[in-house]
Parts: sequence; structure tokens; C-alpha cells
Amino acid sequence: MFNGGPGGRRGAPEKVKNFSKAIRRMLAEIKPFYALIALAIVMSILGSILSVIAPDKLAEITDEISAGLVLNREKISSVANELITDPTSSSEIDGITVSPEDKTVFLIKMQEIQSELDGVTEFSREDAKKIYKKVDELPESIRGLIEPKMNFEAIRNAATFMVFLYLSSAILEFLEGFVMARVTAGFARNLRNQISHKINRLPLKYFDRNQIGDTLSRVTNDVDSVSSSLDNSFGAIIGEGSLMLGSLVMMFITNWIMALVAVLTSLFGFIFVALILKHSQKYFTMRQVELGNINAHIEEVYSGIAVVKAYDGKEVSDKKFDKLNKKIRFANQRGQFMSGMMHPIMAFTGNLGYVAVCVTGALLTMNGVISFGIIVAFMTYVRLFSSPLSRIAQAVGGLQPAAAASERVFEFIDEEEMPNEHDITNRVDKESIRGDIVFDHVRFGYDDGKTIIKDFSADVKAGQKIAIVGPTGAGKTTMVNLLMKFYDIKDGDIRIDGISTKNMVRSDVHSLFTMVLQDTWMFSGTVRENIAYNHSNVSDSQIMKICDTVGLSHFIKTLPKGLKTDITDSESVSAGQKQLITIARGMVEDAPFLILDEATSNVDTRTEELVQRAMDKLMEGRTSFIIAHRLSTIKNADLILVMNEGNIIETGNHEQLMKKGGFYADLYNSQFAL
Repeated sequence: MFNGGPGGRRGAPEKVKNFSKAIRRMLAEIKPFYALIALAIVMSILGSILSVIAPDKLAEITDEISAGLVLNREKISSVANELITDPTSSSEIDGITVSPEDKTVFLIKMQEIQSELDGVTEFSREDAKKIYKKVDELPESIRGLIEPKMNFEAIRNAATFMVFLYLSSAILEFLEGFVMARVTAGFARNLRNQISHKINRLPLKYFDRNQIGDTLSRVTNDVDSVSSSLDNSFGAIIGEGSLMLGSLVMMFITNWIMALVAVLTSLFGFIFVALILKHSQKYFTMRQVELGNINAHIEEVYSGIAVVKAYDGKEVSDKKFDKLNKKIRFANQRGQFMSGMMHPIMAFTGNLGYVAVCVTGALLTMNGVISFGIIVAFMTYVRLFSSPLSRIAQAVGGLQPAAAASERVFEFIDEEEMPNEHDITNRVDKESIRGDIVFDHVRFGYDDGKTIIKDFSADVKAGQKIAIVGPTGAGKTTMVNLLMKFYDIKDGDIRIDGISTKNMVRSDVHSLFTMVLQDTWMFSGTVRENIAYNHSNVSDSQIMKICDTVGLSHFIKTLPKGLKTDITDSESVSAGQKQLITIARGMVEDAPFLILDEATSNVDTRTEELVQRAMDKLMEGRTSFIIAHRLSTIKNADLILVMNEGNIIETGNHEQLMKKGGFYADLYNSQFAL
């Protein structure tokens, strides 16, 4: 994983990720939408078939128009042969009666025209004018037979059919785009659902070693990038790919020589696009990684804005932001530049194909291999073939950021989860719990090579107040994490009422505990919603009774809407009021065990007394674990466990430990030393 923390390598792009592997993974994840994709492909193929049939009709129209503008030598020769067979009597040809006089004039003019044609290999505009002038001098009956005529009925029928084809193709293309929009939107929704479920299955160690901002970037920016890129690219690849394939087939059906010319010129574009894809993917990967880094930095600065201002850290923060922002700009600039080269390259390839096809078509027409209408139709096929190439190149370029973002999303989805608990069938009802807890030679370390809890043993009876004290880093909070089964212990056991937590599902363990932490947490919502968090069946009267118990009712009555007042963690609510709200939340939870982790460390002495009284109410009838650095707050604890370097070094109540004059006594007395 890219290391964005101290010592992490940020100066260069990560090693290039596997583009094809990322695309295959996306295709695997999009499997639930295969039916819709198949429908989109069918509509795209049908639309392409209709589009590629239209140029064939255009060739028919062109040939009909050409026939109505140019003298037909074969027609003239046929008429002349019929008239010469009987020049002295009237003849009827194609419903037109030709008199002997008209026949004579025709034969004379034909001899004059033939004399004009003798020895002429290339007609100029003046030669053509002379010939058409002599034709205009022919009798009306003869002109009616040999003058070019347009078959307007055939032209109208072909044009109507072309309109039908293009209109039907447009409708199918619209429907295909609508279906693909549903696919990409559904795919993004499924990704977000997977991420949402994944977060609840990740162990705390993942969040310990990863920046919150980077995780948020994966959940938001990366998923949005995958969704938008697929929406713009996936449908284009399907639609344009089928159109290109259909055009290719029709080109070979129409004329294989010109088809080969068009394909060979397009190969240059494919080669350049492949080279660009190879070298640009690393910059899209770098961009997504650096977006995660800058989001992590922003989250850190905003969450600690008071510290930044207090220490005048704006300049340092801005420099770091500018450094990260420059890396994003560098990666984005390089990636977009290289990806943007695809369109002009394919446009040049398409224009080159036009020129090559025109030259080849002209040579074939001069040799009588194809008609002029075939050239017109083929020019349309070349456009239908080259335009999809350009758009496919753009779509593939758009898939690059999607691939880079999807790799980060799938890295998150593939993270190691907490052990599966499906084999644990023993369920615990918190109403039946007495409250006894036994720590039996517990050993634990966050890393395999470093043990934090070395040999922790304790026997806690129901209803006792257990204080855990010790210097910073002694392992106090770690013991709470193990007790809550946030982490699995390495050796030893923790038993609740004789049942090992190893044989209890995490949700059951969590339901047994109420936690009041040093850092209060409140979400955007009403005071009632914050107190009755995850408990929808609690009435307002019950909440107010609890608020009376913890001393919070006066504060609530001062609010404009009482319990229904919207409140957030960032509003002007004192630390003591926030802590009282969290204590009230704990009383609503009504769990048999209580954990107080430095719950009064952020409040002043007067507020501490109010909070302490509220906590005393909360601890009534519960087995309580109190972690505190202010040892004066745990003097009334039934049992004090003194920890140092992962071991319990002293046990007893306050008076017993003070009489010993050991480690606890030194800690206690040091708080009052000048």
C-alpha cells in the first residue's frame, strides 16, 4: 500500500498497476448487471446494423442521381441499334413513337457525335458541352429516349428507408445509453454498499494504521471516479465497438481492397494508443493515491484546527498542502495530456484513411471496378469506422482513472476482516448476565514482534468498581479494547460469567458494555437523537428522567426546542455538557458493564464534580471499569489494578495501596508535588 505517512515515498508514481487486471475485476464485480449489459449490447448491435445498412441505400440514391445527370452510352447504343434496323418506318420504343424523319436526324447527329469522340481519351468541360449541345438538337422523341432521367420514386423510397434506419438507430442508441446509465449507477451503489458493510467488518488495527482522510477518499472520490468513468466509457465502448465491427464487415462486403486500405491506416492509431496506455496509467494511479494523501492532510488540519491556530501552524500546513497539491497537478497534467493525445492521433488516422480510400476508390472507378455510388457509401463507412476508433480511444483513456480508482476501492474491499464468527452458536442475553469477569493470564501485542500485555490476571466480581491506573503506555486502554473484543487476545482468556469471550460473538460482547470516553462524540441531530442513539423505543419522559438523574435537565430546558433542538459536536456546547449527554446515552443503553476511560479529563474541577456525580449514578448496580490519570477520582473504587509495562504490579483499594507505599502511592503523591 502506498505509504502516505512519515518516511513514505511520495516523490514518484507508484509502480504501475495492472490495468487489464483492474478491468477484469470491475467486470467480475459488475456481474449482477450482466443481463442489462447483454440487453444493451443487443440494442447496440441492432442500432449498428441499422446504421451500417444506411450507406448502402445512400449508394443507391447516388447512383440514381448520377444516372439522371449523365448520358448513358449503353442506352444510346441500344436505341441506335433498334432505330437502324428499320429506318424507313415509325418505331415505338419504351412507349415513345419515333418517326422516320426523327430517325434520320438522330443518325446524322450520332455520326457527328461519334466524330467528336474519335481519338478523345479524356474529356474536357468544353468537349462535354459540345456533346450535350448536339443532344439538345435532336428531335423531342429521340431526346425522350436517350436523355438522362432521375427515378424519383426509387430515390424517395430509398431516402424514406434511410430516415427510418437512422431514426430507429437513434432510438436504440438512446435506450442503450439509458440501460448503461442504470448499470453504472447500480454498480456504484453496490460498491458503496460493499464498502459500508466492509467498514463494520474491519478490525480496529486497520484504522490504526491508515489515515482517515485516505479511507474517506477511497469511499467517496474513488467510487465516484469509477462510477463517472464507467458511465462515460463503458457504454461508449459497447456502442462504438459494435458500430466499428459492423462498419468493418460492410466495408469488406462492399469492396475488400478499400477495406484493407482503411484497416491498415487505422493500425497506426492502434499502435500509438497502446503506447500511450502503457505509459499514462501510472499517472492516473498516482493521482488517486495523492488525492487520498491530500484528503488525509485536510482531515487532520480541520479536525485539529484549534491546535493549528494556537501554534501558528498555518504556514507549515499550507506548505504541506501546496506540496501535495503540486503532486496531484503533476500526475493529473501528465495523465490528462497523454490521454488527450489519443483523440488527435485517432482523428489524424481517420483523415489519413479518408485520403487513402479516396485515392484507391478513384483508381478503381477509372478501371470500371466500382461505381461512383460505391465510393460515396465507402466514405460513410470509413467515417463510421474511424469515428468509433476515436471515441473508443477516448473511452479507454477514461477507463484509466477508473482502473486506478477501482484498484484502491478493491484494495479496501479486500482488506483482512475480523475473524468469521458463524461457527459461534452461543448467544448471550445481557438481561441474564450477573457481571463477573475473569482475566486469565492475558497476553497481547498489536504487532507480532512486540507484546504490550504480558501477563494480565484479575478476578472481578459483579457490581465492583474496578480502577485501572498506571503511566502512559502501561496498557490500560489496550485492556479495555481486549475486554470489548475489539482485538483478539493472543494467549490466555477473558471470561464473562464463566463464558469465554472467544465463544461469544462481538455484537453480544458489545451489547454488554456502556462506554464513556475521554473524547465525547456527538452527531448532527437533535439532543434526543444523541441521547437515545440506536434506541428508538425510548420515550421522552424516560429520557428526561435520565437527564434529571445526571443533572442535564436544566441545560435542556434552556434550549429553544428542548430535546428537539438540533445540536452538533461543533456548536457552542461546553465539554461538561457534552460529557453529561454521553453519560445519559450510557444510561439509556442500560448495559451490565460500564467502562469509563478518562471521562473527566477534559473538564474543569467544578464540572468534574457534576460529571462524577452523574457517573456515580450510572455505575450503580453495574460492574464498572474506570481508567483515570486523576487518581483522586478513583479513591472509592472497590479494587485498583496498578499496571506498568503490560503487567499488574499492585492490587488493592486506595487505603491498602497507600499503606504499601509502592508504585501507586508514588503516582498518587506525585500529583500533589510542586
